Amino acid sequence: MANRRWIRTAALLAIPTLLSSCASLGSSGPSGKSIRSVKTENAGITLVDLNEQVARQIVQNRQPQTFAQVFGDPMTNRYLIGRGDVLDIAIWEAPPAALFGSLSAGSALAATTPSVPSTSRSADIPQQMVDGTGQISVPFAGSITAAGRTPKQVAQDIVARLRGKAHDPQVIVRIASNQAANVTVVGEVNKSGLMPLTAKGERLLDAIASVGGVKQPVNKMTIQLSRNGIVASQPLANVISSPAENIPLQANDVVTALYQPYSFQALGAFNINAEVDFEATGLTLAQALGRIGGLQDNRADIKGVFIFRLEDPATLGGIVTPATRMTPDGKVPVIYRVDMSNPATFFVAQGFRIQNKDILYVSNAPLVDIQKFVSVISAMAFSIVSIGNAAN
Repeated sequence: MANRRWIRTAALLAIPTLLSSCASLGSSGPSGKSIRSVKTENAGITLVDLNEQVARQIVQNRQPQTFAQVFGDPMTNRYLIGRGDVLDIAIWEAPPAALFGSLSAGSALAATTPSVPSTSRSADIPQQMVDGTGQISVPFAGSITAAGRTPKQVAQDIVARLRGKAHDPQVIVRIASNQAANVTVVGEVNKSGLMPLTAKGERLLDAIASVGGVKQPVNKMTIQLSRNGIVASQPLANVISSPAENIPLQANDVVTALYQPYSFQALGAFNINAEVDFEATGLTLAQALGRIGGLQDNRADIKGVFIFRLEDPATLGGIVTPATRMTPDGKVPVIYRVDMSNPATFFVAQGFRIQNKDILYVSNAPLVDIQKFVSVISAMAFSIVSIGNAAN
C-alpha cells in the first residue's frame, strides 16, 4: 500500500510538470498563432492576408524591366573601334595629286591638256593598330584618336587634317582585324567563348547561337546580360518569343546562360520539406504546392500557410508605412498569410507568383499539439500502471 501511495503521489507531482512543458512539445516551426501575433508584437514585420485584391495589386506593381528597357535605344549600339583593333586606311586625292599621288605620263599630259583624263591613287599606308592610348598615326595627319569612334568618324577626322595639304583628299577606313569588340558567352552553353562583333550588329540570340546553343531545355533557361555594371535577366523563352528583347550587343558585354537559377524552400507540415528549383518562366503558388505534394492531412493547419519574402516596397504600395522595417538593401520583410480553407484562395494561388528565395511554411494544426500532449500523458499513465503492477 505504501508503494501504491508513493506512485500516485509521483504521478500527481508529474502532471504539473507535463502541463507546463506542453508548450515545448516537438514541432517543425512556429505555430500559426505565434506568426499571426507578429502584426501586434513587432510592427517592423509586415503581415499581409493574401487575397484577390492583394494579389492583383502585386501583379500590377511588379513590372519587371525588359532588356530593351534596361539597356536603352538599340540605335545607340553602334560598332566602335577599340584598343588593339587593326585598321586599314586608304587615302585618295583628286588630280592633279600633290601629296600622295604620283604623276604618270598620262597625268602629265593631262596637266597641260585638260581634255585628257588623269587618275591618281593613294600611297600605300601600312595597317595601323590602335595603341593603348586609343591613337593611330597617319602620315601628314599626325596622331588620330580612334578608340571609341566609328570608322566613318575617324575617316572624317583624317580628311580634316589633310585638307590644305592634299588635293581634295578622300579617305576610307575599315577594321581589318577586330581585337577589342567581343562579347563573352558563358554558362550552360555547349561551348563558352568570345564572339567578335561586326558592323552587322550582332544580337543576343546570335551570341547564344555562336557557342552552339544552350544545354538545357529553353523554358528552363534564364539569360543574364551584364553591361557597364548593370545586370538584367530574362527567361530565354521570352527573348525568343519577343523580338524587342533580342537586343543588339556591345563590346565587353557578358552573356550568361543560367539553368533554373531560382528556388524556394518548403518547410513545416508539407509532404516534402526541401529546397525546390523552378524554371525561368516562373511558378505560381498553386504549382509550388503541387510540386511539394501539398499539405499533410494529419498535421497541417489549413489556415496556417505562410509565405516569407523580402519584398520590394514599390510592390506593396500603400501597405508600407513609416514604421515598416527595411533591410540594408531596401527590402521589406513580409509574411503573406494564406487561408487554404477558403475555396477562393485556390483561384488566387493560380495567379500569385512565387519569387526566388521565398520560404513556404505551414504550421501544425492546434489539435496536433493536443494529440502530442495526450500521447505523452498516456505514455506516462501506462508507465505508472506498469510500475504499480511491478510493485505488487
